[in-house]
Parts: sequence; C-alpha cells; structure tokens
Amino acid sequence: MSQLPRRQFLRVAGGLSVAAATLSLSGCSLSSDYPAEAVQAWAGPGQERDVRRWILGWAILAPHSHNLQSWLVDLSRPDEITLYCDRTRLLPETDPLSRQMMMSQGTFLELLSIAARERGLRADIELFPEGEFGPVKVDARPTARIRLAQDPAAQRDALFAQILHRHTHRGAYEPRVPQAAALAAIDSAATMTGARNGFVTDDDAALVSQHRAIASEAWRIELVTPRTILESYNVLRIGPAEIARHRDGLSVNTPMLRAINALGLFDRTKAPGPDDTATRSQIDEFNKNMAATPAFYWMVTAANDRKTQINAGRAYVRAQLAATAQGLVMQPLSQALQEYPEQAAPYAQIHKLAGAQGGTVQMWTRLGYAKPAQPAPRRGVDAHILRA
Repeated sequence: MSQLPRRQFLRVAGGLSVAAATLSLSGCSLSSDYPAEAVQAWAGPGQERDVRRWILGWAILAPHSHNLQSWLVDLSRPDEITLYCDRTRLLPETDPLSRQMMMSQGTFLELLSIAARERGLRADIELFPEGEFGPVKVDARPTARIRLAQDPAAQRDALFAQILHRHTHRGAYEPRVPQAAALAAIDSAATMTGARNGFVTDDDAALVSQHRAIASEAWRIELVTPRTILESYNVLRIGPAEIARHRDGLSVNTPMLRAINALGLFDRTKAPGPDDTATRSQIDEFNKNMAATPAFYWMVTAANDRKTQINAGRAYVRAQLAATAQGLVMQPLSQALQEYPEQAAPYAQIHKLAGAQGGTVQMWTRLGYAKPAQPAPRRGVDAHILRA
C-alpha cells in the first residue's frame, strides 16, 4: 500500500541540485532510527478496558499509502466501530480516484478482523452502510460499520502472529528466488472472490525484465512530474522532532538531510528538474534495486467498484502477512497503477502484462528476501477516534 519509496532531493542556493539522502524506511543504523514514541504502537496494545481499543491498536498497524493513516473511527455505540476515511488525508495528485485510499481502508479492516478473532469475537463488517461512494470522489459517509459479537466458533488466525513483524521493505533484496511453496502460501492467504493472484520469478528472466522496465519508467515519471513529487514533499517528515510530532507520512532521519534541512537549504516547495543530478541519481538507485529484485507479485480483480477496492486491500495485507511468515518482504510498486494522465502508458503495460483483460491490477509489488526493515511511525489509537 501503498507507502511508496520517495527519493528526496535538495535544491541549494544558485539552483544547484544535489542528492543529499535517500528516503528509506528500511535503514537499521542507530543514526536513522526513528524516535521511540513514533514507533511505540509497534509494541502492540497494552491492557484496555474497552476491547475495541485493543483491537484498534492492531488495526492501526496496517499498511497505508504514503503512510497517511486516513482512518477515523466512531465508538459512540457499544460493541460497534464505524469507520470513516479522513478526507484531509488523501492524495489527489497520485491517487486522484482514491482507489489506493479504499485499499488502505481494507488493510485496516482485515487487521481489525484478525485481532477480533484473537479475543474470541466475530467482527461483522458491513461495507458502506449508508451507501457506496461514486467512482471519483470520497465523501463523508462511512466506509464500514463493524459489529462485534462473542462467538465461541471464532477461530484464531495464524497470521495474527505476523502483524508486528510486517513492514514494507524499500531496500535491496537478496538474489534468492522465492520457493514455490512460499508463493503458494501467499496465494492461499490472499483469497478474494473475483480476484486472481499472479507471481513471476527470475526463473522467467524475460518476463521479470519486463516488470522491471515498467516499474522503472513509472517511477521516473512520478519523479519528473512536479505536482506528484511535491505531493510527497508535503508529507515528508525530516528528523526526530518532525517524525515524533506527526508520526505519519514519509519519514527520514539521516544525519545529512537533517543538517541541510536545519540550515534551511532544503526547499520543499520546489521540485528538482528532470535532468538534475538529484533526479538522475535517484532513478539510478531505484533501477539498481529493480535489477536485484528476484520476484514480483500482483493482484487482479474483475471489478473495480469501491467494495472491490476495499476487499482487495484486505486480501493484500493477508498476502503481505503470509509473505512475512515465509521470511519474505514486499514493496508496493504503485506508480504504474495510478490513474493520472502521465502514467497512462505504464498503466496499460502492466495491465497487459498481468493479463488483466478488462479488469484492474489492484496491487503490484516487489517480492524477495531481505534483512528486517524498520517499522513506519504510527499516530496511536487516540488520533483516530472521533470525538463528540
């Protein structure tokens, strides 16, 4: 989901652009660790008098586009949770139809459901209880109403154990090809009516090469389109103070970028030029990671209505949890799936390559083995609760 890899740039006096840091949430060095309070949620929820808050403590660990965490919940009715999409946390440039936002609502709902079963509860989820959004805009109506009920037959989900370990990995992958049994486990976990999962590995070098080429071109387009890269700049959090204050968005804590930002030399209102050294270096870095990616995963749905998008998000987070259980990591390659004009060619290419045949590629990811990634900041349960 879409948390996407956003390589950040610095424009210094005189118009000279230089690459100062790579925005990566997978750094393991102490110098790039996030403030403890920003990742406190990844310790899991503590004791809660209201079981709904305990369940929400797991749900907020779901993947989300740009890590915006656009989940709002109403707890005013006993034993119920009403979920809304926070319309102040949308991505109008890179996700103009809010398809990825609906998938992010789905990832939240699936972790909520898994956590409920861990407590012997059944989460009865009604999507769009006041009517479904249209295909273009998100409105003020709820995306879901969840009723919790005791259920002796509720079975614990083995994927619950992977929630705290599931992290999107944007770094380098090892050149090992995932085993067929691991891919089968992912496919089995990500079941959804009307959906099809697909995989390709380095065993089919020609096909993998096509996936890499599409991903690289789509990434280049997003970097050189000012309004789309600036949308990422708008949610960029640099250094411990910003990361701890916001606990969302795209976080970077490397010493160099922190220093240059402190000197006022990083102008987040200006995009680097397409031929700047900064742009070229980040394209090269992305292509290097693509060249070392041993496998790709995708999900195609026949329909593309709002309920399908939410259910695709539910299936995707299950795929990622299952991948985690198999020692694998994922990184969404959402650029080519985005519905803005500049991405039309990559969009058509990946749909053809995935055999969408009139359907929609809801998710497309890198897949492979890598060292553990750092968790993304989370705002905590209280930040998501609507107050009367």
